[in-house]
Amino acid sequence: MQSPLYFIAKPAKGKRYDNTKEIDGQELIVSASDEDHRYANRYAIVEQVPLGYTGKIKIGDTLLVHHNVFKYYNDIQGKQRSGKSFFKDDLFFIDSEQFFMYFDGERWRSYDRYCFVKPIAAFDSDLFKATNEEPLMGEMKYPNDYLEENGIKAGDIVSFTPNSEYEFHVDGEKLYRVFDHQITFTL
Repeated sequence: MQSPLYFIAKPAKGKRYDNTKEIDGQELIVSASDEDHRYANRYAIVEQVPLGYTGKIKIGDTLLVHHNVFKYYNDIQGKQRSGKSFFKDDLFFIDSEQFFMYFDGERWRSYDRYCFVKPIAAFDSDLFKATNEEPLMGEMKYPNDYLEENGIKAGDIVSFTPNSEYEFHVDGEKLYRVFDHQITFTL
């Protein structure tokens, strides 16, 4: 079974929410809210690619998805419902606007116009900074094809436009998803 337009995927670990942590061999629930986007599962395992798809993503790859893909919501009558991506059983339709990166079994690769930047520690300065991270700057972790063609590679220190970063945690590391056109310069 294939969709003409969408990837068909299931949530990684078979869970819609990633709201538990293991501590001393015991599973602890860290959030019981279905509305808390921070604990929505962001990883989807590809079960089928769209009909006629000729890209690099294949069955079994992991997609880094938007937080709303697997979430439940409450309808106007207060009944719990699945979001628009739900297909059936444990399967979901995922369009190309709902994921940002994929893991091909070897490494993470940015998808389309997205790239991922790792925040860096704040520089020593006489100016007060209310954060431990340097604002609007970071290390390019996962550039996309467009950025690589223009000389920006993993490890480069880059700057990005204000309010362009969207936080993710990938392999235990805090990263910002940024559109490639919002990267302003490299140091």
